Amino acid sequence: MKPQIYLVGGAVRDQLLGLPVVDRDWVVVGATPADMLAQGFQPLPGDFPVFRHPDTGEEYALARRETKTGRGYHGFSVETGPDVTLEEDLSRRDLTINAMAEDERGIIIDPFNGREDLDQGLLRHVTPAWVEDPVRMLRIARFAARFDVWGFHVAHGTHKLMKQMVASGELESLQGIRVRQEMEKALVTERPWRFFQVLHACGALEPLLPGLARRLPGGGHGRDMEAEPWRVLSRAVAADLSPALRLVCVLQFALETEQDLQSLAGWLGLERSTTSLLREWLALREQLQPHVPDDAETWLWLLERFRARGTELEQLLKVNQPQTAHEVLRRLALLDPIVEQIRGDELRREGWEGRALGEELRRRRRAAIAAALEEIV
Repeated sequence: MKPQIYLVGGAVRDQLLGLPVVDRDWVVVGATPADMLAQGFQPLPGDFPVFRHPDTGEEYALARRETKTGRGYHGFSVETGPDVTLEEDLSRRDLTINAMAEDERGIIIDPFNGREDLDQGLLRHVTPAWVEDPVRMLRIARFAARFDVWGFHVAHGTHKLMKQMVASGELESLQGIRVRQEMEKALVTERPWRFFQVLHACGALEPLLPGLARRLPGGGHGRDMEAEPWRVLSRAVAADLSPALRLVCVLQFALETEQDLQSLAGWLGLERSTTSLLREWLALREQLQPHVPDDAETWLWLLERFRARGTELEQLLKVNQPQTAHEVLRRLALLDPIVEQIRGDELRREGWEGRALGEELRRRRRAAIAAALEEIV
């Protein structure tokens, strides 16, 4: 029997939604690795047979079935072969809207009613085996964020399975890097807070980001926008902040101590630049609470921080503390040229050097700031 090739997953879903198709994935039914090699396909490294098309570069995977063998998302055995059917391959996918295929004639194969769920705006699991892979918890939360603008929501039965997965302890096997990757994908959507709200509603946020979960009200389906993290994130989206800055806006609410920061950054595998920015913002936030400072030492410290990472800190300040941001930035703009006039080379000509020069430079700058603050209204 001639192998059959199907377009599958997100490409079919987005095509039906009228969205641009970015990546196209293909499944080949009734073929062996030898068949693919004979057609000029190039094998890719991995745990199951996937091949790159010799002309388009797109990926073609042999149809496969999965059997749960242990905990976590690595606890599966995978079988491939000409006897694996398309329906078996589609049944291992996370959501019905992602479990559709299109054949070479353009006919949609939809054994799990994904098209109906698309029409109804439902994020529904394919089979009860959904609970066997904890990554699916992150993916459904990400799709909730991506498609919330069209009114998509988690089906009640799927929400029940999500709570069941939390109770089973499967989330303990999730690696922090994978959590961060799914989080970052959600953060570029128009409503990224839905990622965290969906996880919180089923109890999954507590084991993943306990500090953040403690800042949120419990119960319901998590659509409460009154919580401060979601108000901040909403302003970050409106201001078109970068994904890295949006990540800082969220993670700040998951931290209470420097030790928390080091532990979370390590678990999530944060880039050093993101960790540094998060640390800088937490220090700045502490200096500006509960009100705008009035002492010269703090303003000198603020000027030094803004000179180092001014644009990023300014953006964070505006979305996190909109009530005080204007005044803080106004004062910084007035104080900066005053401080800049007091330079180290002038002190060297006066005979200052070494540590004494640095201390005198800061003393004079503090004095200039103190005098300026008395004039600023």
